[in-house]
Amino acid sequence: MVTMKPANHALKWGLFFTTTTLFWMVFEKGMGWHDEHIDRHASLTNLFAFVAIGIYVIALINARSALGGSMSWKQGFFAGFRISVVVALLAPLSQWITHTLISPEFFPNVIAYSVETGYATREEAEAFFNLRNYIIYSTIGAIIMGIITSALVALFVRRQPSAGQAPSHADT
Repeated sequence: MVTMKPANHALKWGLFFTTTTLFWMVFEKGMGWHDEHIDRHASLTNLFAFVAIGIYVIALINARSALGGSMSWKQGFFAGFRISVVVALLAPLSQWITHTLISPEFFPNVIAYSVETGYATREEAEAFFNLRNYIIYSTIGAIIMGIITSALVALFVRRQPSAGQAPSHADT
């Protein structure tokens, strides 16, 4: 059996997650959630959670397979946590690509919408909706949501060794 080192596994799935996130941003922009339908953005962007959880499920099942078919909750959690660290490290680049290349009009549009609807004053909106804040929030969010997702998904994908199978002590 060929096993993947934990760092390689995390890098592979962290890159996949980040790439998928960028494709989601292209999808959001194409759906108009960054301009003409910006009023829908705050709620509809949350649909990505299903995609994110799906990626973690597949990644942890992949980690379990690399361990010979059995995996403890702790092994699954740490496999997911390492993926979250990679995603967090890539978050600044992902945000820069999103707001510079994919959707440079997002911040001006969301600021204008926030002011028009009375959600915030122009100064408040500009202070909140900017690349620096989004980099900070996405980096912190990747760790927090990654920890929560890893903990929950690991509960569902863990599997005890079958009878006669030696437990795996590899830390994937």
